[in-house]
Formats: sequence, C-alpha cells, structure tokens
Amino acid sequence: MTVDDDAGMTDQGSAAIPALVFDEERVSVLVGSAIAGPFLVGGASIVVGQAGTVITLEASDAPARSGVWSAEEVRLIGPASAPVTQRLMGSPGGAGEGSLPIHVAVRVGGEVVYLGTARVSRASTSDGVLTDCDLHLEAPSSAELLSRVRPPLPPAHLPGLEWLRDVNGDRAASLEQFVSGWYPTAGAHESPVIDSASGLPAGLRQLYRLAERRPGALGIQNRILPEPELHTDPLGEMLVFGLENQGGFFWPLLWTLEEPETDPTVWFREFDEEPIAEQEPLSGFLIQFTLFEASMGADYLALPRALTAPQVQQLTQALHPVPLRPFWPWAPTRFYVAPGLVVRVSSEDGETFDVWAGATRRSALDPLADVAVDWMRYDG
Repeated sequence: MTVDDDAGMTDQGSAAIPALVFDEERVSVLVGSAIAGPFLVGGASIVVGQAGTVITLEASDAPARSGVWSAEEVRLIGPASAPVTQRLMGSPGGAGEGSLPIHVAVRVGGEVVYLGTARVSRASTSDGVLTDCDLHLEAPSSAELLSRVRPPLPPAHLPGLEWLRDVNGDRAASLEQFVSGWYPTAGAHESPVIDSASGLPAGLRQLYRLAERRPGALGIQNRILPEPELHTDPLGEMLVFGLENQGGFFWPLLWTLEEPETDPTVWFREFDEEPIAEQEPLSGFLIQFTLFEASMGADYLALPRALTAPQVQQLTQALHPVPLRPFWPWAPTRFYVAPGLVVRVSSEDGETFDVWAGATRRSALDPLADVAVDWMRYDG
C-alpha cells in the first residue's frame, strides 16, 4: 500500500489520507479493527469499524440510488442493515459512535476518489431500519470534482411553457397544460371520488379530474381537499376546500348551490381571524396553488438565504414572470418560471425576500447557476 506525499490528517486525528485517490486497502486503516461489512445500501458499499466508517459510492446521478447529491450532500437510499443503522443513527448502549469519523469515497472507473469526512444531517427509519440518510460533507467538493463523481444523466425533455400563454386567457387550459407537463402519470392508486354533475365550481372539478392520474396536483406541502372531505368552516358560512399543512389556516369559498359563481373569490382565513380575499379568483388561485406546490415537492431545489430586491431582480432576470397578482396574503408571493423550473418569491415587508426554486431535473436549475447569492442549498 502506498500513501500520497500530499496526504493530510483528518479532523479526528486518523492516519494520513491521500488528498484525492486511494486504493481500497486504505479502508482497513480508516475503520480500524473489528471490521464489519461491506454492507450494500442502495448501491453504496459501507464498512464499519472501531475507528470509523467508510462509505464507497458509485459515480452516478440516479435519484433512486445512493450517491453524491450536491457539492455538500451525499444521500444514502436504504434499507440499511442493523450495523449500518446503528452506526449512523446511534442506539442505546452505542455511546460515542456518533463521534466516529464517516469517510466518503466514490468509485470512478478504476479509481476510488476520496471526498473527505461527513456527518449525518438527516435520517429516517421505519420499524428501526434506516430507510434514507443525508450526509453533509465537511469540505464541499469543487465543481471539477463534482463533475467526476456525479456524472450528469442523459439530457431529458423538460416541461415547456406553453401553459404560460393562457394564464390570462383560457385558465382551464393553462392549468391542465402545466399539471400534465410537470407531473408524471401515477400508477394504480385510490382516486378521489368525483361527481362531474356536482355544483362545485368548474375549476375544482377540473383539478379533481387531473388528480386522478397525477395526485401531486392536490398538493405536497398544503393540499386541496378531495371532494368527499369538503366541509363548511367553523361558523358554517363557507365551504373549506384547501388546508395549510399544519392547520394554521385554510382556504374557503362563499358558495351556494342556489346562486353559484362561475369563478368565485377565494378567501384566506385563520380560524379566529376575519377572512382575507385572495387577489386572484379561483381560476387564477388554482394555478398559483399548483405552482407553489410544484416548487415545494420538486426533487431538485435551490434555496438562497434572504435576498434584497436587487438580488431578486438578478436572480429572476433570465426567467419568465407569471402574470398573476400576488398569491397568499400572509407573505405576498409572485412566481417566475423556465422550462422545468418554478421560482417563488415572497416578502412580508417588501424589503427582505424569501426565494424557493424547484425543478423537475437538475439541469433545469442552470439559469440560476451563475447568480451571485448565498445558497443554503443548491442541487445543480
């Protein structure tokens, strides 16, 4: 076994590690004695020992497999064996294991490329089994290194912007085009019960129809209630059709079967406050709601820290504004789009802005790549 002359020391004081490439015999040095493994977790090979853990990934950008997700994040897709679950999650009697170093490497061709140490930033379990886990690299990977260990997927078709033409024309067509382009059709599932002859507004009936094959259209963060769950508000005055995910507020309609409106006003209401009218009627609101939820549930995200108005202008200058009045009275929100990309910009005071960008493919984030902002997360 040879050691590169440029090797450094890890923060935990382990033996010197080559800065970029090492042979696999080095694994036993990093993990120490009492080695267990390798264990396979979503294509990743994991070895645990008394001195640490080594995770060796395959160079890939497939979302359903373990791999390098971004310059700072590695994802493991389980299920994981008990020793791996115990090492990454900790267990009663496992005191001290959480402080052991986790080394991350990627197999690229015939080489094993070392990325450095990482810590668990998020993990989920089911019945005591690790199902997925995010690891935060202590030192972010360079763009050059990232392109080696996360080779891009073949180019894919991105959802287009044809729907944008009809936002202030045929809004029903606009909603259908966006939902059909953004969400893939789902397999067998329990569809909402829809009464096409009901007295509900046409916009809601259309969304229910679209959700039969694309259930994500009813919401990821917040949700539009399926027809059987519609109910009146606590005062019996309005028909509640949308709920915030934690129940802090809801969206109702003033709706009667005797005098139904074609495109009714949507109200925003906290349970103990006076209702506030959304600026767009139901037809525009449903487009806005769908855009908001599409960005929230996207696989690929770009999340900057709070921005100023000039920074927002810079961030959105290559995007198309959605020509609707602001959504959501709590923090008026506008939307900007590009193929496969939805960016929402909101502000409570008009001076500091929160931005959330969601994309269907990693490449759809490219219009944001060179914007000089401080990213909390950037999946491009």
